[in-house]
Amino acid sequence: MTIAVDAKQAVHDKLESQIKLAEAKLHTLKAQAESAKANAEIKAIADLAPKKHSIERKLQELKKSSGQAWNQAKADLESHIAEFEKLLKGIELKSGAR
Repeated sequence: MTIAVDAKQAVHDKLESQIKLAEAKLHTLKAQAESAKANAEIKAIADLAPKKHSIERKLQELKKSSGQAWNQAKADLESHIAEFEKLLKGIELKSGAR
């Protein structure tokens, strides 16, 4: 049972790390967009806030679930993170960020 708990914790830690990295990119992009007065980029970044909150809720759901519900919550969270990262990448490409 300890192995299962440790494995779940490792997944939680990995997903939290991905979220934190995405948040850091989001803050960097926001700062770049504001300094460049790029209204379209600022709006695109602001539109990501609800998606970030949704990811945070999904992470909390994952932490509270177990069994098959945990597997579904994990897959759902991974999907949301991938979509969020894709949107971030699109903004990065449009803004010329690296």
